[in-house]
Amino acid sequence: MSTFITSALALIVTLGILIAFHEFGHFWTARKLGVKVLRFSIGFGKPLWLRRYGPDQTEFVIAAFPLGGFVKMLDERETEVPEEEAHRAFNRQSVWRRFAIVAAGPIFNFIFAILAFWLMYLIGVPGVAPIVGEVKPDSPAAVAGFHVGDRITEVNGTQTPTWAVVRINMLDAALGDDEIAVRVEDADGNTQQLQLSLLGVPSEVKQKNLLGHLGVLPVRPLLPATLGELSPDGPAILSGLKTGDHILRVNGESISDWMALVDVVRAHPDQALDVEFERNGVVQSLKVKTASHQTDTETIGRIGAAPAPPGPLPPELMAREEYSLFEGVGVAVAKTWQLSALTLRMIGKMIVGEVSVKNLSGPITIATYAGYTASAGVTAFLYFLAVVSISLGVLNLLPIPLLDGGHLMYYLVEMVKGKPLSDAVQLKLQHVGIAFLFMLMSLALYNDVMRLFTD
Repeated sequence: MSTFITSALALIVTLGILIAFHEFGHFWTARKLGVKVLRFSIGFGKPLWLRRYGPDQTEFVIAAFPLGGFVKMLDERETEVPEEEAHRAFNRQSVWRRFAIVAAGPIFNFIFAILAFWLMYLIGVPGVAPIVGEVKPDSPAAVAGFHVGDRITEVNGTQTPTWAVVRINMLDAALGDDEIAVRVEDADGNTQQLQLSLLGVPSEVKQKNLLGHLGVLPVRPLLPATLGELSPDGPAILSGLKTGDHILRVNGESISDWMALVDVVRAHPDQALDVEFERNGVVQSLKVKTASHQTDTETIGRIGAAPAPPGPLPPELMAREEYSLFEGVGVAVAKTWQLSALTLRMIGKMIVGEVSVKNLSGPITIATYAGYTASAGVTAFLYFLAVVSISLGVLNLLPIPLLDGGHLMYYLVEMVKGKPLSDAVQLKLQHVGIAFLFMLMSLALYNDVMRLFTD
């Protein structure tokens, strides 16, 4: 229940912050351009909180349904406007002013992302040093010349202080090219640039398991085969295992570390395993019937157990990504640009079928990640906020009726034609937009529900 509450609260905070910032972009720009704002609302439906401020007595509202918001401006198409205030109506503004007001919402999403990244880099982002722990034989990494112990210092000319940066930069490079330039430094300090070939790698693999497909895996300290958190209805807890149990042998095979246990369990889906373990200094044994889980490529076994929390990383595996006050601004802008372009490319590949629509996420998944990152610390939550803000900015700029991008599309047509689209045409396009958004939201919610049953 505490996890659910954390996720729900984190989702409310996330949406509240990002929606407020987006709508503030519309509000601030409208006010600066002389348009009268009647209402600034976070959420839709019945107001839970309402106050009026300023010379125009603008209503500031927090409403019952939090998945969105709006800024209502004076507009002759919606209500009668006194002649003395007609010049402040939105519909009376030039097409360039209307364009600026509508575009300001998504632009403020990108500004928020820059601020979040900048603050994150000022605080410093802890991570794992990008040291190669395994190179699979005959893999693209082996062919390129990677060796165990190499430290990845650059990907396509961009510095990579942690494995997290390596992954996002490799994905970014992989979606645009058939080759990645990777600079590595060996244990003796010698550097060289290697070329990783991506020929024949499907887009879906690039997104989900690029490093594994290339055959280069991070170095990681060995985790003891000690049980941590157990799923309430998982095979491990139902068989009698408990948190803190240390697994010694499975089917007579000695278990040296957590990954050895994972390998054995994965290899035996829907089978009974003889498990020998130590609890409070006493060696015991019992049978555990594994569950089966279907991945994209195979059926694997699971027991519903996570490893006990690891101790601190060895100093040689620890890294930190942080920048100075002014340097961080440039890095934050570059990061926002990179993730915006990456999001747009992923949407494009989804449209043409190169990336599965299963990657769409809805409020359940967002709430889950919001709760996790909020629990993980300030920098993780800032990163999450920035990524979601970028996604909202990109989505709202798409030329879909009802979204900001749809209105911007109307204004571009008006600039070219010299007159706005007719009300009849806009109404038909709005119906198309409603249908499209409904299907998109339904698909995202379906994916959320399916993840609950398959993860």
